[in-house]
Amino acid sequence: MEYINKNLEEFDGYIKNKKVAIIGLGVSNIPLLDYLYSKGAVVSVFDKKDENTLNEEALKKLKQYNFELYSGENCLNYLKGFSLIFRSPSCMPDTKELVEEVNNGAILTSEIEMVLKLCPGTVIGITGTEGKTTTSSLIYEIVKKSGRNCYLGGNIGKPIFTQIKNMTPEDIVVLELSSFQLIGMDVSPQISVVTNIYPDHLNVHKSYEEYREAKKNIFKYQNKDGIVVLNYDNEFTRDFAKEADGKVLFFSSKEKLENGYIYDASDKIIKYCQDDIRRHIIKVEDVKLRGVHNYENICAAIAATSPIVDINVQIQAVKEFCGVEHRLEFVRELDRSKMV
Repeated sequence: MEYINKNLEEFDGYIKNKKVAIIGLGVSNIPLLDYLYSKGAVVSVFDKKDENTLNEEALKKLKQYNFELYSGENCLNYLKGFSLIFRSPSCMPDTKELVEEVNNGAILTSEIEMVLKLCPGTVIGITGTEGKTTTSSLIYEIVKKSGRNCYLGGNIGKPIFTQIKNMTPEDIVVLELSSFQLIGMDVSPQISVVTNIYPDHLNVHKSYEEYREAKKNIFKYQNKDGIVVLNYDNEFTRDFAKEADGKVLFFSSKEKLENGYIYDASDKIIKYCQDDIRRHIIKVEDVKLRGVHNYENICAAIAATSPIVDINVQIQAVKEFCGVEHRLEFVRELDRSKMV
């Protein structure tokens, strides 16, 4: 029996003939333009860049669909009378014009937030200052290795909002999420990972505290059935556990946890700990990734996929994973004896 996504049907019905704003005209928004046009939305696009510097393919779509374009530094002055606003990650939710429209009844959202709200399957979200991309990619490969249908999106991969119509409750969505995407969200993935927290993007965020609070949204709205994977070695992520409503799984490369996933430097083995009993998972000499930071990423990925993927499948996927392109890639081996 074909699966019918009732929530998506309701959303599609809502946007028909509604005024919808998209903040930011990049090539990544082209699928969203196509989708909204197909559902009969009345779309306007806003971008602070001058029109002659915008993506040509996207501009052609606007003309083809007869969508309005407001460009230039003051374009948001024309953001008035909209029912729904899709903000780009670079446009913060406390932007004055956005706040005014929300106060007038507009719904402020983003492509990623709508994926979280409308996806019928399980979403695994990954955030952190460092290690997001490697951990997200590895989780994706582990899930694929298990035979489950899997999508990769967020900061990595292609926009996947328009793929929701193809998703079923058995599917898995893996999202790499930045603080800019998480800020203002009121929904969390069912499984969440926070790799670490360090000062970052403080030229955009008002403070380090705002940056950390944005990161918390990845687990803040989970219920008791949610799972959050946290770095025990980072003081901020360790403290996040106090605010989690769901199950907490720790990982560490410095502590021999009673419960959690660890990289044990003494014998160079990644292990699973339960009630202070340690089970060997994989020797790091058998994986292609190198560096303690990557062994931490492996721990996080195994923890996040442990509820849905068999341990033997996880191990095989980790062994085969070559890492993210341009990140500590093997180039070639030289005969040092012949080097001058």
